[in-house]
Amino acid sequence: ARKQLKVLHALDIATTQVYHFTAIAIAGMGFFTDAYDLFSISLVTDLLGRIYYTDGVLPVGVSALVNGVALCGTVVGQLFFGWLGDKVGRRHIYGVTLKLMVICSIASGLSFHRSRKSVITTLCFFRFWLGFGIGGDYPLSATIMAEYANKKTRGAFIAAVFAMQGLGNLAAGIVAIIVSQSFKHAPGYDHDPHWHADYVWRIILMVGAIPAILTYYWRMRMPETARFTALIAKDIKKASSNMALVLNIDIVAEIEEADVFNREHEFGFFTMEFVHRHGLHLLSTMICWFMLDMSFYLLNLFMKNIFTEVRFIKDASTMSPLDQTYNIARTQALITVIGTLPGFFFAVKFMDRIGRIKMQIVGFIMMSVFMLGLAIPQVLSKTIWYSRYGNIYFIVIYSAIMFFTDFGPNSTTFILPAEIFPARMRSTCHGIAGAGGKGGAITGVLWFLYANKGLPIILFVLVGCNIIGLVFTLILPETKKRSLEEVTGERGNDEDQGVAI
Repeated sequence: ARKQLKVLHALDIATTQVYHFTAIAIAGMGFFTDAYDLFSISLVTDLLGRIYYTDGVLPVGVSALVNGVALCGTVVGQLFFGWLGDKVGRRHIYGVTLKLMVICSIASGLSFHRSRKSVITTLCFFRFWLGFGIGGDYPLSATIMAEYANKKTRGAFIAAVFAMQGLGNLAAGIVAIIVSQSFKHAPGYDHDPHWHADYVWRIILMVGAIPAILTYYWRMRMPETARFTALIAKDIKKASSNMALVLNIDIVAEIEEADVFNREHEFGFFTMEFVHRHGLHLLSTMICWFMLDMSFYLLNLFMKNIFTEVRFIKDASTMSPLDQTYNIARTQALITVIGTLPGFFFAVKFMDRIGRIKMQIVGFIMMSVFMLGLAIPQVLSKTIWYSRYGNIYFIVIYSAIMFFTDFGPNSTTFILPAEIFPARMRSTCHGIAGAGGKGGAITGVLWFLYANKGLPIILFVLVGCNIIGLVFTLILPETKKRSLEEVTGERGNDEDQGVAI
C-alpha cells in the first residue's frame, strides 16, 4: 500500500495551534468580503431603479444583469483560478484574487457619467471582474485550509472559513442601515432625495474593499501548503521547512528524490482513470452545489421581493428611496442574525462529530420540510401571512430554512470538494464543483425574474431541487477524521503511518 509522507502525517496529527486560527482569519476575511460583495447588490438594486428609471423599477433584463453578472464572473473565476492553483501553487495567486476584489469593489461604485446607461454599464463591467476575483477565492481558500488542517478538526476549520460568509452578509445589512439613515438625515434630503440616494448605493458597494485591504499583507506572508510543495512540486525538504516555520511540529525532513514517488497514482484530469476513480464524485459535488445554490441565492438575493409579497416590507410607493433601503437591509440583517449565523455556528461545532454526509442529508431534508411549511399554508389561504402574527410565523420559518441551509449543504458542499480529490487536481475540481453551484445561482436568478411565479410554486420547485441534491449526496464518501491522502487514494489504509513514499 502507498504510505503517507512524514510531513503530511505530522500535519494530520498536529494539535490545534495559533497558526490554524490565523489561517482561518486570513482565508475567512476573504469570504467575509465575498459575501459582502455578492449580497450587498440586493440592497441597492431597488435604489438604482428609484434613481435612474422614471417608473422607479429596474426593467427585468437590467435587474437580471445587475444581480447575475457577478455570479457569471464567479463561474469563470472558479474555473480559471482553480486550475491555476494546481499549476503554479495556491499561495502564488492567492493575493491576485484579493487585488481584484479590492479594485473592483471600489470601481463598482464609480461611473464615468451620471447617465443611466453609463452607471449600469460601469457597474456591471466591474461587478463581473469582482465576481471573477471572488470565484478564485472559493477553490483557493478551501484547498489551503484543507491542506493546513489536522484530520480531526479539518471540517470545523474549513467550515469556520466559510462561516465568515454569514458575517459578511450581516455587515452588508448593517452598513446599508447606517449609510441610508445617515444620508436620510443629511441637510437637503427632503428637497432632493435621489441626489443623496445616488451616494448611498455607491458607498455601500465600495465599503466591500476594506476587509480585503486589511488582510492582503497577511495573505502574502502565508507559505505554500505542504501538500502542494511535496506532492506536486516534489520538494519534500521545502515542504517540511515551510511547515516548521508556522506550526510547532516535529518533522524529520525526507530528502529522497522525486523518483521515489509512486507514479501509478499520478493520472491526469482528462483520463479514463480519473473518470473511473473520481468522475462520479465530481458530478455529484457539482449537482449538489447547483441545487443548493439555486435555493440559497434565490432566497437571499430576492428576500426583499418575498418579504414584500407577504407585506412584511411595505410597498415601495409608500416609502422614500432610503426608507426602502433601510427596510430591506433591516430584514436581511434580521434573518442573518436569527437563522444564518446560528446555522454556521452549529455547522462549525458539529461538522467533525456528525460528519459531512449526514449533515448534508439532514440539511436538505429540513430545508424541504420548512419550505413546505411556508408553501402549503399560502396555497390554502393567500392572505395568511399578512397579519402581524402571520409575519412572525413567516420570519421564524424562513429563518429555519436559512439555518438548515448553513447547518447543512451550504457548508458541506464547500468542504467536500476540498477533501475528496487528489492534491494535484484538488483546486481544479473544487473550482469545477463551485462553478456548478454558481450555475445554479444564475439559474435561480433568471428563473425568479422571468418566470414570475408566486411564492408557493417557487418553494415547491426548490423542494424538488433539495430532493435531487439529497439523492446525489448519497454517492459521496464520508471524509470525517480521515487523512486527505486516505480519502483520495493517494495512500492505502495501511495503519503504518509516517513512512516515506
